[in-house]
Amino acid sequence: MSNRMWGGRFAEGPDAIMEEINASIDYDRKLYRQDIEGSKAHVRMLAAREIVAVEDAEKIAHGLDTIRSEIEAGEFTFSRALEDIHMNVESRLAELIGPAAGRLHTARSRNDQVATDFRIWVRDTLDTLDAQFADLIGALAERAEQHAGDVMPGFTHLQSAQPVTFGHHLMAYVEMFARDRSRMRDARKRMNECPLGSAALAGTSFPIDREMTAAALGFDRPTANSLDAVSDRDFIIEALGAASIASMHLSRMAEEIVIWCSAQFGFVTLSDKFSTGSSIMPQKKNPDAAELVRAKTGRIYGSLTALLVMMKGLPLAYSKDMQEDKEQAFDGLPSLSLALAAMTGMVRDLTPNTKAMKAAAGSGYSTATDLADWLVRVLGMPFREAHHVTGRAVAVAVERGVVLHKLPLAELQAIEPRITQDIYTVLSVDKSVRSRTSYGGTSPVNVRKQARRWLKALEREAARD
Repeated sequence: MSNRMWGGRFAEGPDAIMEEINASIDYDRKLYRQDIEGSKAHVRMLAAREIVAVEDAEKIAHGLDTIRSEIEAGEFTFSRALEDIHMNVESRLAELIGPAAGRLHTARSRNDQVATDFRIWVRDTLDTLDAQFADLIGALAERAEQHAGDVMPGFTHLQSAQPVTFGHHLMAYVEMFARDRSRMRDARKRMNECPLGSAALAGTSFPIDREMTAAALGFDRPTANSLDAVSDRDFIIEALGAASIASMHLSRMAEEIVIWCSAQFGFVTLSDKFSTGSSIMPQKKNPDAAELVRAKTGRIYGSLTALLVMMKGLPLAYSKDMQEDKEQAFDGLPSLSLALAAMTGMVRDLTPNTKAMKAAAGSGYSTATDLADWLVRVLGMPFREAHHVTGRAVAVAVERGVVLHKLPLAELQAIEPRITQDIYTVLSVDKSVRSRTSYGGTSPVNVRKQARRWLKALEREAARD
């Protein structure tokens, strides 16, 4: 029996194993909206160019609307024998309207069809992610403004370094996620070219209007090279690359939430909404939402790596290997979306323990740099000498078992006689953070200013939309 898709070239149908490895309908059915949208734009163009009769184009468009309704109502039967979403839709269209359905595929191939469908899906997904990034950035900026003056330890090497504010710490993630959002927007801009009309690889001899279909589908322009158009997948690779960087940032923040929730730190608590318990230890309250955000990073990295490896040895133009692209996209980008939603929820949910943070901020002699800066600023001491003097002061404080601002003046003057009572104006953690007024520094004034700047920018953006 001849395969009805391949016509007379094949005398027999595929082996069961061939059908199994060849079919993509189990996952590419997710493209049904994009496939129908692209087909309707294509047939409208064919009618406008008088390549198909208007009557046939209207039948096809009506049939496609019917198919979409059937799929969304759960009444459509997907067939693995028909391989993919394109042939499933076309086969059902033939059942609905008869021979006119066969005119839909004029001047196109499944190669440019799937490239178009997939670009629309990725573009739509990036738009959803863009809104989620804005939501997360807004949540972080709101919490940062609330806690602009609440002191916590700043770390390097996970060792107490200098006091910062909780608001300043949160604003660091605002900057990271804003860059992630920018990368996603750049990727969207680059990919917004329409492959439809490139046909199998060489274009078509029919007098089509690619500008018309590109505009109808919301693209900026048609792709300029038919070979590249059907064999390019760097649009999803770039999107997953940006997603991987974003997931790395999410994972870093998730890791900090896990640490902060521990009894040893006790900096924040998450409500029951974002925590789970233990099946054996009744006292446990685990930050599982943060842990799962951290874990999603590996899946997203995996999607990117799989696509890079899949594409690396493919000659132009289309190869069947490229069928493997969609599963990675359908897993990687939704994983990022879920992680963003979870992180935004946690940011709004968490309760900071400002008392514990402030107590920890004063540990580890975190105002030592403030002492060194005072020696430079007030006594005119070279910084390297000031660093040495401060190190001796810390050693004395360690020996006495006190924090720096509790070290008696006489002890400090024994190290450097020119030190005065004024030194105590910089040695407390509150005074330390208030002194960091350089642009981008941790002073509460700076943090409030930056948080408000971001919130106003998001408000203006929302008003434009």
